[in-house]
Amino acid sequence: METVKVFDVIVVFSVLCVVFGAVQVVGLKPFSPPCNFRAVYNFGDSNSDTGGGSAAFWVAGFPPGETFFHRPVGRASDGRMIIDFIAEHLGLPYLSPYLDSIGTSFRQGANFAIGGATIRPQNESMSLNGVPPFSLDVQITQFDNFKVRTGYFYKQAKRSSQRSDLPRPEDFPKALYVFDIGQNDIAAGLRKKNDTYFHLSVPDIVEQLAKAVQHLYEHGARAFWIHNTGPIGCLPVSLHYHDIKPKELDKQGCLKAQNDYAKEFNRKLKYRVIKLRKELPHAAITYVDIYAAKYELIGNAKKQGFLDAAAICCGFHEDDIQVYCGHNETINGVQIYAGSCGNPSKYISWDGVHYGEAANRWIANRIINGSYSDPPLPLKHSCHRSSLV
Repeated sequence: METVKVFDVIVVFSVLCVVFGAVQVVGLKPFSPPCNFRAVYNFGDSNSDTGGGSAAFWVAGFPPGETFFHRPVGRASDGRMIIDFIAEHLGLPYLSPYLDSIGTSFRQGANFAIGGATIRPQNESMSLNGVPPFSLDVQITQFDNFKVRTGYFYKQAKRSSQRSDLPRPEDFPKALYVFDIGQNDIAAGLRKKNDTYFHLSVPDIVEQLAKAVQHLYEHGARAFWIHNTGPIGCLPVSLHYHDIKPKELDKQGCLKAQNDYAKEFNRKLKYRVIKLRKELPHAAITYVDIYAAKYELIGNAKKQGFLDAAAICCGFHEDDIQVYCGHNETINGVQIYAGSCGNPSKYISWDGVHYGEAANRWIANRIINGSYSDPPLPLKHSCHRSSLV
C-alpha cells in the first residue's frame, strides 16, 4: 500500500512538472487559472455552420443530423461539428445561428457562420457556385448589429424573463471569438485555374481576416481562436474522378496541388497572426493548426478505427457521377437517391466535403488540449496572453 502511495505521489509530481514546464515555454505565469468564457461567437463557413445556411436558403432535411440530433439541424454532418465540441468543452450550449429566428437563445453566444462563405467577397452567387452573400465582412457587420440591438433590448427589458435569451452586455469582452473560414476562398482560387491570380490574392484574403480581428478587438473582444484551413486536396469528393494521375497525389493519396494552395494560405495566416499579437497588445490570439490535425487523422485512418479516408458515407460518387448527400437525381433514366451509410462513425468523410461526427470529435479532442495550437495552450487557457510575442 505504501509503495502505491509513493508511486502516486511521483506520478502527480511528474505531471505537475510537465505542466509547469509547458506554462514556462509559452510565457505564462505558473498555474494560470482556466478562463471563464461567458460566450462563444463564431465566424465561418460550412465547417462550423450550425444552421445559418438552412435558415437562409433551404429547408434542412435528412440524412444530416441523424446520428446525434436525430433530426435535421442544418449541419453538414451526421451529428456535431468541431464548434459544437468546443462549446461542450467550455460548458456552454450549442450555438444558435444568428439567422435562425425560431427557438433560439443567444444568451451565451451566436454563430454567424454560413455554408459556402468566404473571407473575401466573391463576384459569384449562391445559384452559380454556392457562394452566399455572407462573406466575413458581412458576418462582422451582422455581429455589430447583433451587439447593438441585443444591448438595447436588454436595457429596455422590465423583467428578467425578457432578458433570458439575450446576451449580457458585460459578457462580450469575456467571450471567445472563433474563426473557421478560408476553405472556400481556396476553392474559388481553384475554380479560376489561375495560379498567379491565387498567389497574388492570398495576402489580401489574410489581411481581410486580420481586419476582422482588429475590428472586434477595437470593440472589446480579447480572446481569439483562429483555425487555419484543412487539407482541401484530401476531400474525397475531389478524389472520385478517373482522370487523376498518380503523380498528382501525395503519400496519403491527396491532391498535392490543392494542398499546396492550403499550405500557402496557412503560412501567410500564421505570419499575420504573429503580427497581430504585436499590434493588439491586450489580445490573446491562438492559431490552431487544423490542417495538421486533419492530415494526421487521414494518414492514420485505419489505426484510429475508420475506413479508408477517401470513403464517403452520404452521397453517390461513382464513375464521375456526383449526387450529393440527401439528393435525388435521374441519371441515364435511373433514379438515384444519395442516402447515408449504415455506420457513419466508421467514416472520416460524411458527404465528401465535410467530416462526420466521429472525425470531428477526434479532431476536436486534439485541438482542445492545445496539441495543435500556437501558443500550445489548452482551449480553457486561451484567454491568457503569452509574453513571448
